[in-house]
Amino acid sequence: MDEIRRKYFDSFVDEWDKMFTAEDLELLEFLIDSFNIKEGSMVADLGCGTGVLFDLVRRRVGSEGMVIGIDYCSRMLRKARLNFPFDNIYTIDSDVENLPLKSDTFDYAITFAAFAHFPKPVEVMKEVSRILKKGGQFYIIHLLSSEEFKDYHHQIGGPVAEDRLPSRDEMENLFSKGNFVDIKITDHPGMYLAQGIKA
Repeated sequence: MDEIRRKYFDSFVDEWDKMFTAEDLELLEFLIDSFNIKEGSMVADLGCGTGVLFDLVRRRVGSEGMVIGIDYCSRMLRKARLNFPFDNIYTIDSDVENLPLKSDTFDYAITFAAFAHFPKPVEVMKEVSRILKKGGQFYIIHLLSSEEFKDYHHQIGGPVAEDRLPSRDEMENLFSKGNFVDIKITDHPGMYLAQGIKA
């Protein structure tokens, strides 16, 4: 990940948590509930930022489970550790395209408000597939539709001006390249959710 983008996202660390409304957090809780995460599960939170999902996931995996947050923005990770100093949450400073995690280890991988910013989505899919167990589930969440996302980031400008969510066909192809099946994509105002199961 280039240094310009790293600095760009790090500049939002103090405001990041304030960007999400109570309604956003309610929707996230509903989505996490719908994933049926089991106690004792290993969950990778990719592009975790300040740990917005940490507590939602931590309460579902229980004391025997584990949440590993991955992000390449060191200031974001420091904020995440301060926000959620729990024994079953760990953070790693790394690019998602080259995960320092063991293969066939995780039950779930989730990325929230991040996938469209990954410059190498094919590599991300392959890495996520590698770390997941057979039957492991991958979820991609954005709280904007693909069209809303494109318009919003075009207005913002800067390093993220051209960041986009893949089209439905492109996303299905990405999942297929990662050896995922049962691919489902929901794309409507206020939510984008793509999901698949490792074959």
